[in-house]
Amino acid sequence: MAYRAVIRGVAGVLPDYILTNEELSRMVDTSDEWIMTRIGIKTRHILKEVGKGSSDLGAPAVQKLLEKTNTSPDEIDLLLCATVTPDHPFPATANIIADKVGIKNAFHFDINAGCSGFLYGLAIVTSFIEAGRVKKAILVGAEKMSSIVNYEDRTTCPIFGDGAGAVLVVAEEDSPYGVIDMILQSDGVGRHHLYQKAGGSCYPASFETVKNKEHFIYQEGQAVFKWAVTKMADVAVEIMKRNNLTHEDVDWLVPHQANKRIIEATAERMGLDKSKVMINIQRYGNTTAATLPLCLMDYEKQLRKGDDLILATFGAGFTWGSIYLKWAYDGDKV
Repeated sequence: MAYRAVIRGVAGVLPDYILTNEELSRMVDTSDEWIMTRIGIKTRHILKEVGKGSSDLGAPAVQKLLEKTNTSPDEIDLLLCATVTPDHPFPATANIIADKVGIKNAFHFDINAGCSGFLYGLAIVTSFIEAGRVKKAILVGAEKMSSIVNYEDRTTCPIFGDGAGAVLVVAEEDSPYGVIDMILQSDGVGRHHLYQKAGGSCYPASFETVKNKEHFIYQEGQAVFKWAVTKMADVAVEIMKRNNLTHEDVDWLVPHQANKRIIEATAERMGLDKSKVMINIQRYGNTTAATLPLCLMDYEKQLRKGDDLILATFGAGFTWGSIYLKWAYDGDKV
């Protein structure tokens, strides 16, 4: 008996407030042309309400998913939340989401793998399912990136947005669908190029850390871009070769939405036409761990049973990876 981890539903939530490039250009020295040319983002959604965190996006996304798939909270064995912006250092945001939606029979925890969080999370969920220990799991990527963005830093503030996306992953015996292969990689050298300095145990919050603006994202853009544009493409091509897939076999590339140029470079290396590439960065920006499920949400109606999908990411750490899966249902019939 062999179990496959099969995605049986997807849902997402975005905050109401939309931050445009025009508004950003009144906050920092930037312009719509500069942002569109270098990153490819037009708008991003921002959670502005005081006292609201990532769980306030993740919980409604999970609730929508349960309702959409006619799944009872009692059926869920595992809830995993990928996030770099947890509500609190502890408890896990997954615990909070589970409580808000009434999931009582599951275990739940967070993972932090930067922008690769959702992909790493899918690998973890798949491992539990293939081992026969979990029958139904929910994986949610939930981020309030605006909480760690310095809106005086023109190099980072145009990039990030807030949002959450969730998928229902089900164990199915000897299924032709679901997760088929995965490649996960990391290199800790990335810790020097992309990080949040303060707020952890090395530099707890203090007057000095706040004054020095050390609770915001720090990024060396050129170094990160160089690594991302190479590694994300490398791993996507590698998983194709391992599974004897040609560019004609791949129906969709589901790439992390960090930079349109990185997405285009990955697709080009894979030999894919742009019509096979999921892109919504222009509307949402980089929602970190939420980018992949939000792509699946936006393109769900175009997905067909048996479609071959390649998921590819690159994130802080550095972390990167790729997953090959076969889609299990016709999205327009949901």
